[in-house]
Amino acid sequence: MYNIRKVTENLYWVGGNDRRLALFENIHPIPEGVSYNSYLLLDEKTVLLDTVDWSIGEQFIENVQYVLGDRPLDYMVINHMEPDHAGCIEEITCRYPDVKIIGNKKTFDFMEQFGFKVNENCIEVKDGDTLSLGKHEFLFISAPMVHWPETMATFDTTNGVLFSADAFGTFGSLDGKLFNDEVNFERDFLVPARRYYTNIVGKYGPQVQSLLKKASDLDIKYICPLHGPVWRTDIDYFIDKYDKWSSYEPEEKGVLIVYGSMYGNTEKAAENIAIRLAEKGMSNITMYDASKTHVSYLIADAFKYSHIVLASATYNLNIYPPVENFIRDMKALNLQKRTVAIIENGTWAPRSGQLMRQLLGEMKEMNVLENEILIKSSMKEENVDEMEALANSIIESIK
Repeated sequence: MYNIRKVTENLYWVGGNDRRLALFENIHPIPEGVSYNSYLLLDEKTVLLDTVDWSIGEQFIENVQYVLGDRPLDYMVINHMEPDHAGCIEEITCRYPDVKIIGNKKTFDFMEQFGFKVNENCIEVKDGDTLSLGKHEFLFISAPMVHWPETMATFDTTNGVLFSADAFGTFGSLDGKLFNDEVNFERDFLVPARRYYTNIVGKYGPQVQSLLKKASDLDIKYICPLHGPVWRTDIDYFIDKYDKWSSYEPEEKGVLIVYGSMYGNTEKAAENIAIRLAEKGMSNITMYDASKTHVSYLIADAFKYSHIVLASATYNLNIYPPVENFIRDMKALNLQKRTVAIIENGTWAPRSGQLMRQLLGEMKEMNVLENEILIKSSMKEENVDEMEALANSIIESIK
């Protein structure tokens, strides 16, 4: 049975939802599921914009067949070749052998690399090229590394719809509600959207900034991403989020505390700094045990908050592995412009503080506070004044 939504006149959502998948890209937990969005426009010519993951292929094909009815499929635009969007390309070409596939040079290079057997009806487009479909005209916009090198966006100049590929996407199934004004976005989707952006696209802030600059010249009335809700109201709100995330500016003044503790002593030190910060009026504090929290959640909050406290035991003369993994992920995803405080613990030969400072020094615009704290096995009265001074330094740097 088909399950579709009408987006605008003659434009339909023909995607679907996957609530069974446990790990997005086999890395990131998605307990809230994920949608795979595809769109079909009926004009003098018909055009399908992207496909879906093979896991929901049956639903997708039913949707496409219902919307098309007896009409042929004239064009298929591939904005992004990642398999969760390109998984049904061959299924479409088998059922509609005369369809013309539109993409850029990299698109077709990747099709060959993935082993897709498509017909020779391929139309290669470049940034700024247009395509007339009758009443509607498409403008193709190059968006490399948002977040693959072949990625592009497509803008319908007639009704102001931006098909944005992975940009403006989010984790989370749609549950019948397609549009941003049908959901409580801040309650249900902002956290998954932040976690999606920071972990999937976060590394490529300059490239996202380039896309935002191009988008600023367009009269956008709808944003149709490949994951998550379609935006038709309050579009500037989400664009502002993307501007902050991609420029690595903190969303909020606040403190993220991430600790790695074998037997609870480093955890107690982390708890102590949290209490002192709260007593000094800082209530915007979030604390995580790096050993039991998936790193994608830590990354999302590292992008959110202005300050980070890292508390780590020394382990095999190195940083406690879950904390080290978090720091290396921050570096890999190009996080910058944060103030960081360090608490290290060691029973003999403590080295985690020195190594954390070294890793942070390899990142851009990371202000590491000087008054680093060394805990020898467990926190004692002699550490109280140091902890108080560190709390004061954090508060002072937030002002």
